[in-house]
Amino acid sequence: MTVPSHAEVVVVGGGAVGTSIAFHLAEAEVDVCLLERDALSSGSTSRAAGGVRTQFSDPLNIAIGLRGVEAFLRFAERPGGEIDFRQVGYLFLLDRPEDVGRFEQSVALQNELGVPSRLVEPDEAGRLSPLAGLDGVLAGTFCALDGHASPEAVAQGYAGGARGHGATVITGCAASAVAMDGEQVQGVVTDQGTIQTNTIVCAAGVWSPAFARTAGVELPVEPVFREVVTTAPVEALPDPIPLTVDFTTGFYFHREGPGLLIGMSDRNQAPGFDAPTDPDWLEHVTEVAARRAPSFLDIGLAHGWKGYYEITPDHNALVGESPELARFFYATGFSGHGFMQAPAVGEIVRDLILGREPFVDVSPLAAERFERDTPRPEHNVI
Repeated sequence: MTVPSHAEVVVVGGGAVGTSIAFHLAEAEVDVCLLERDALSSGSTSRAAGGVRTQFSDPLNIAIGLRGVEAFLRFAERPGGEIDFRQVGYLFLLDRPEDVGRFEQSVALQNELGVPSRLVEPDEAGRLSPLAGLDGVLAGTFCALDGHASPEAVAQGYAGGARGHGATVITGCAASAVAMDGEQVQGVVTDQGTIQTNTIVCAAGVWSPAFARTAGVELPVEPVFREVVTTAPVEALPDPIPLTVDFTTGFYFHREGPGLLIGMSDRNQAPGFDAPTDPDWLEHVTEVAARRAPSFLDIGLAHGWKGYYEITPDHNALVGESPELARFFYATGFSGHGFMQAPAVGEIVRDLILGREPFVDVSPLAAERFERDTPRPEHNVI
């Protein structure tokens, strides 16, 4: 598709967040062009585990997560498409007293905000997730609203919905810089020409800082490497299986077709595109599985893939408009939560661009919070 010469709004980034923003803008009859340097959802979205949850410690994330669940439930109607959303719940396993106390506070806050999460005893955790090993587990938390869906299907669904409302969606087109007229946005420079616009949304994930820097905007986002694997088919696999998380280690699993998807965060992984990764990651996963999911040791592996989390210093997203450059908006740095928060963020950014009041105040997520020394830590991070 030919790059247009002009658009009211240009969205840079074709993952779940960028396509959601494009859809919500196009639905509001805004002339929007979305640019993706590769294929849609080819970045972090395609490597996401697909988790969808409301169990956060920050009230903003709880509200955004709840709005996302509501949107995923109606996705077939708006924007349209099957996303394989399975509401099997999220189960956090806790084996440290300090985590139990913190999650107790989180559950109380979640309940206040309309999320039906609850604390569970180890015995109930075992009934909810029969494959989980409970050695040392003190308690758990569970919410039946949560689950998992297909990240690629969500991005494709939003992109298709955006096109249906008149948006231009261009893949294989790299946005390299912001074109400036003095101190004003003038357009987006791409490898296929410059698109004139006075409004830009940077939703390029781990590549956001480099693009924003061409306009003098600093976005404190760093890439951190993550890996997941899927198993061979498993006979007599329990159904449903909640997305089960060992919070201490970041080890998690959920059902994926006839087998399982397994992941584990490396909390010591250095940020950076060129940072060395742990060659013994799979060995460490196996060590944790021996305690948290011992039956997995007899299951063969089928596939694996690697991708990036876009991390901020406080593990909370950056959403807002640059105070230094009017009409330069950003939605990035989701720290592993971009896919699940994409529906709500699309709605929020649409409203910011159109001068409407979003359903939730996202001013605390402004990038300049770090300059003001007012970080907003999210504790329930995998």
